[in-house]
Amino acid sequence: MNRFALPLAAAVALTALSIVTAFAETAMVKAGNLEITHAWTRATLPGQPAAAGYLVIENKGGEPDRLLSASSSASPTTEVHNMAMEDDIMKMAELNDGLEIPAGGKVELKPGGTHIMFKDLKQGFKEHDIVKVTLKFKISGEVEIELPVQAADSKEAQHTHGG
Repeated sequence: MNRFALPLAAAVALTALSIVTAFAETAMVKAGNLEITHAWTRATLPGQPAAAGYLVIENKGGEPDRLLSASSSASPTTEVHNMAMEDDIMKMAELNDGLEIPAGGKVELKPGGTHIMFKDLKQGFKEHDIVKVTLKFKISGEVEIELPVQAADSKEAQHTHGG
């Protein structure tokens, strides 16, 4: 190994760490009394027409808020969805009345449950890309968030950042 290899490796590692740290510091988005963290989505397979987005919404306020809708330029139809078992069949449906975020509580949008649904994708989601989404809340208004695209087989957010 030459005399430059170790210092170069250390510099690369420090640069990578600073990028991860910068991402960790900006991973939380605030909207009124709400803190939105752990946002992510999965890469899609070729020809896949839909995808789901996941995140955690924590209400630090004294009154409930409600996620009314979601929109994204990545998809002409973006909805707040829920998955539930009915008669041994997994069913998915839009939450027409939105999703309540209880006062002092937390709601997790995750695989197999409530999520953001992207229908009729304009193009697939590629790993390491970012999907921008606008969330509209009853009290806290609109806020734009970014969902990092993770591997197609991801089961949970690959970062553990929080507020």
